[in-house]
Amino acid sequence: MSWFDARLFGEVFVTLFVIMDPPGTIPIFLSLTSGRPADVRRRVAWQAATVALVVIVLFALFGQQILDYLGVTLPALRCAGGLLLLLVALELLTGRADEPARARDVNVALLPLGTPLLAAPGAIVATMVFVRRIDGWGDAASVALGVVAVHLVLWLTMRFSVTIIRVIKDSGVVLITRIAGLLLSAIAVQLVADSVRAFVAE
Repeated sequence: MSWFDARLFGEVFVTLFVIMDPPGTIPIFLSLTSGRPADVRRRVAWQAATVALVVIVLFALFGQQILDYLGVTLPALRCAGGLLLLLVALELLTGRADEPARARDVNVALLPLGTPLLAAPGAIVATMVFVRRIDGWGDAASVALGVVAVHLVLWLTMRFSVTIIRVIKDSGVVLITRIAGLLLSAIAVQLVADSVRAFVAE
């Protein structure tokens, strides 16, 4: 048996890339880190990617056991993530995300960037599904490398989006903040709607 399955690796990478949407994180990342020094934004970028990777790995290894122990269903997890994102979206739309700046230095990387934006319910569920398909060390290596590769792309996307701020200036950041809030609110509503449909179907 081969130690690496390129097809499975491709499936994992493409699926998670589409769900986690690295290019789509750029406006949200710029909005949540506006007004911070470049070194802080770079640190937030790798911290957010690291947090997302840790959450995905934990759910890949112990996700079903955790949910079963807590009595939580996947639709409930999806709904909770949607409601949390909606709160963040409302702050971006109303401008309240700018205050207070110091209190958000740590929380931005952990919440909402690391989770539930990057390590979203959709990405968690997809990873758990791929883990169930593992049959041997080759499949395990392929899935693991696919997950790591996507998070590497996420980090690079956020890391180099920092240079965009130098071009668009403060007025551009304000515009991007409002657009990011609108996009986040749409994502949040979709998550809640999907969870409601799943609850009804049960």
